[in-house]
Amino acid sequence: MPQITMRQMLEAGVHFGHQTRYWNPKMAPYIFGARGKIHIINLEKTVPLFNDAMNFISGVAQKRGIVLFVGTKRSARDVVKEEAERCGMPYMTQRWLGGTLTNFATVKKSVARLKELEAAETDGTFAKLVKHEVMALRREREKLQASLGGIKDMQRLPDALFVIDIGHEDIAVKEAKKLGIPVVAVVDTNYDPTLVDYPIPGNDDAIRAVQLYARAAADAVLEGKAAAPNAAVVREEEFVEVVDGDGEAEAKPARRNGKKGA
Repeated sequence: MPQITMRQMLEAGVHFGHQTRYWNPKMAPYIFGARGKIHIINLEKTVPLFNDAMNFISGVAQKRGIVLFVGTKRSARDVVKEEAERCGMPYMTQRWLGGTLTNFATVKKSVARLKELEAAETDGTFAKLVKHEVMALRREREKLQASLGGIKDMQRLPDALFVIDIGHEDIAVKEAKKLGIPVVAVVDTNYDPTLVDYPIPGNDDAIRAVQLYARAAADAVLEGKAAAPNAAVVREEEFVEVVDGDGEAEAKPARRNGKKGA
């Protein structure tokens, strides 16, 4: 498991929360005090919760599970994309599309369209079209790539979400909760930690802090993958088959009793 020290968290500014007037009372157990008008997060509480979260992520990866990295706000996009790609996990770093999880069958159709357009651009199909048709198709491809490029190889629903800011990604968190998909998330002083299964009390804005979280999550995935037996597969009992509105069956993670924050 990635070993992150309290000193590293301090240097990254993990302990700086939001202004005291914006606090969520449910974060009280994780707040050390205030400096000026800024809440200070108690890193003695953050470290064990952080370790629990990384252990969970590593365990998911060890079972050949999928961890979807989510960070669509500007300060998180680049590092979340970079770290997700480094560990071979899907990601969403642009606007979260409503229904990405709860309407996954439709999302898969859009992904199929993206792959179709990518193939058409390389197999000579575009060369047979007039200029304005090619431009229209390229705009469509670019739009789909921006929103779905990070999940185009995700063949089924994820086994867990790793989220940087639960306020910014509230729709993603709600969709995951509805489907029983565990959520690991950084929770700043202005949000409710009980909304996710594995809360990490910490600064969700500072770039260095976001880099620390994302890098550790990617390292946890890589360690889990390295520890997986060669013949390991995701157990069948962890999934149930559901039928969507079009009569199509798809695999969906079975509901779990996730760990809740205090």
